Amino acid sequence: MKPALPVRDRRRKVAFVLFVLLVVMIVRWVVQAFADDPEIALIYGEPWEDMRQRSSAAINPAIPDETGFRIPKTDARLRYIHPQYGFDTPLARFFTISFEDERVSSIRMSPQIEPLLLDDALKIVLDLQDQWRRKGWELTSPNIHPAIADNRAWRARLRDINKGGTTYWQADDTFQIMLILHRFKDDRHPDEERYLISLSIGNIWVPREKE
Repeated sequence: MKPALPVRDRRRKVAFVLFVLLVVMIVRWVVQAFADDPEIALIYGEPWEDMRQRSSAAINPAIPDETGFRIPKTDARLRYIHPQYGFDTPLARFFTISFEDERVSSIRMSPQIEPLLLDDALKIVLDLQDQWRRKGWELTSPNIHPAIADNRAWRARLRDINKGGTTYWQADDTFQIMLILHRFKDDRHPDEERYLISLSIGNIWVPREKE
């Protein structure tokens, strides 16, 4: 039977273990702080495997000869890498990418990881719309579905649970984005107005507004 360590030695051993744990925690924090967010990098209509190999967020293969969808295995942001119409979103928890014939056929996501206060949700929406304007996206129906704005009228509309805001943007006549911002009942914050952003990319399904 080995003799028990002296009290001083036991304390040194415990202190060393705690020091090692602290160093590990600090290293992990530094790595996470400076690491890029996991991302799905894609172009609408491209081969599924091209998207998988390019993306830093893990996602399963498509199923040959079938239509379906996959979900990234972690929270991930979307990096839309089209050379002309590219844009980036914040991290998303709800994020589905559909496939057909082993190609990316549509994208549906909520570019946030939890329901947000209106000010925070508007910051994301306005940033996305600014990116689209700069890259040449155009409003599909500017009079019927105008761009969402941060003003008194829009805030009143968004606070109305029966209204919310929907706008459509398109790149030439190739593909289209639908963006929705609406009130959402968050059970974790029952006394606060929380909001969800929904973003979809796919074929043109809403025709251009007639002049």
